[in-house]
Amino acid sequence: MPLQRSVQPATDLRAINNPPLEIHDTFPRIEKIDLTMHQEDLWQRVRNGFSMPDLDSPLVADRQAFYLNRPEMLKEILRRSRRYLYFIVGELEKRGMPTELALLPMVESAYNPMAYSRARAAGLWQFIPSTGKNYSLQQDWWHDQRRDIIASTGAALDYLQNIYEMHGDWHLALASYNWGEFAVARAIGRNQAQGLPTDYASLRMPDETRYYVPKLQALKNIIAEPALFDIEIDPIPNQAYFDTVDKPASMDVSLAAKLAEVPLNEFIALNPSYNRPVMPDSTDTPIILPTDKVATFLFNLERHEASEKPLSNWTTHVLQKGESLDRVAARFHIGTARLRQINGIGARTRVRPGTRLLVPGSGTQLTQEVLDSLHSSPAATQAPPRSKSRAAGKTKGKKTKAAAKKSKKSSKATKAKTKSKGTSAAAKRPAKKPSGKR
Repeated sequence: MPLQRSVQPATDLRAINNPPLEIHDTFPRIEKIDLTMHQEDLWQRVRNGFSMPDLDSPLVADRQAFYLNRPEMLKEILRRSRRYLYFIVGELEKRGMPTELALLPMVESAYNPMAYSRARAAGLWQFIPSTGKNYSLQQDWWHDQRRDIIASTGAALDYLQNIYEMHGDWHLALASYNWGEFAVARAIGRNQAQGLPTDYASLRMPDETRYYVPKLQALKNIIAEPALFDIEIDPIPNQAYFDTVDKPASMDVSLAAKLAEVPLNEFIALNPSYNRPVMPDSTDTPIILPTDKVATFLFNLERHEASEKPLSNWTTHVLQKGESLDRVAARFHIGTARLRQINGIGARTRVRPGTRLLVPGSGTQLTQEVLDSLHSSPAATQAPPRSKSRAAGKTKGKKTKAAAKKSKKSSKATKAKTKSKGTSAAAKRPAKKPSGKR
């Protein structure tokens, strides 16, 4: 016979006439936590964002040995990165991109914003002129945004996103960044036609591209586990290194550095896009300053403007007919060689009447340090802009009717001769190799 237990009926809690218990929270409200700021060392934040597939290749070990056998070079690259790494990591996180890409300027330029290659690539991200224009990086006589820290980073990440979407693979995207996306697409097409794998390691490519991803992987491995390689990496504070302020008007580079109370080389390292010793007001590029110097700059700028002193002592001079550079240099109390250097005019370059020259006014602070820093890139040696004045247009002279008729007749004869041969001189030239990335 089963045991029977007496169970008391449950109490109806609704029938209990007790007042509700009031709970008062005396603790301060917890704000939303930014996990990216939790790490004190920026390198740990970089490591936490690693998300690319690892590349396992003998070339990776080769590149690891390359960097580890050059400890001073590696140390210098890491030192340079301190200025820019926080900003770049933040931009990558905003886009949900792998933080391995923050190491890409180490491969491209050794984190030197003034780097310039034989292929005419410039800046941290090494854009060639054409790709720079495609991504709206201004390049003119005054400045080159391929060297601008903020603008070039935005363009580089746009480009990397585009080629990743094109290939759906980060290793192929990196190969495209180095070699060119269409060159990689053709290599993939060749492998597909032969029934071969189309991953990065299986494609035929130039040696530079073959070593490109292994370089990045080697740096990733070293930074991920420095103790494993018996090296120490100095921590970087996980906080902004620089901030921006609007440029009030055209301003001398040396004056801006002085107002911010920062060394000139530090100022140029943060503002490397300028080709001249003047930051013109024609560009909307802001001034980049160390975060702890922004207030100093604004305070000193206000005092400087209150004293009615000019922000720039430089001016322009239009070269007149029959006027030589020697005469202009003497007029403005400057050596001819220095005048050429300021304006990016080579020793053998002929300067025509109507050319607009940048010349120092009274009180100009002209130092060799400014010139050496601003003109370390051949991108800054383009011909100066010519004046569009009527006088400049007359220097070529007018053709007589007889000369014009003779020129027209000669042109027709040349066309007929070219047509009869069936091929042009351009067609005989060998095809150019792919220009590669950027």
